[in-house]
Amino acid sequence: MSNKAAQALRVMIVDDQKAMRSIIRNLLSQHDINQVSEAADGTDAMANLLDRKEPNPDVIICDLHMEIMDGMEFCNKVRLSKIETIKGIPILILTGERDKMPLEVAKQVGATAVLGKPISAPDLCQHIESAVGFTFS
Repeated sequence: MSNKAAQALRVMIVDDQKAMRSIIRNLLSQHDINQVSEAADGTDAMANLLDRKEPNPDVIICDLHMEIMDGMEFCNKVRLSKIETIKGIPILILTGERDKMPLEVAKQVGATAVLGKPISAPDLCQHIESAVGFTFS
């Protein structure tokens, strides 16, 4: 993705830990991705997606384990949405979970990819490129 393409990319980070949202934001900024919105959990993220005043993100980076609405339930709700512009947004689940069962379930409910924490900026951006279909170079 060229710098202009990276600068135009809109990303939503969904994580219940403010520190983790900040880390992901910093990783994205290393590749000139600065149009970033944040949500503290799946409920907050769904409200943001349903708010027609804001443009939809091009990709969502979501934690798996969160209070109120976790990443699996959020992903499932997005995929089952009656709003076409929402249901197709790529969702990258970013998690420290090592048990294969919840990771497989996350894929089955529609996660585009399941990524392990910690993740480097180049790896994260490579997965974003794959999800959105453009390259950074």
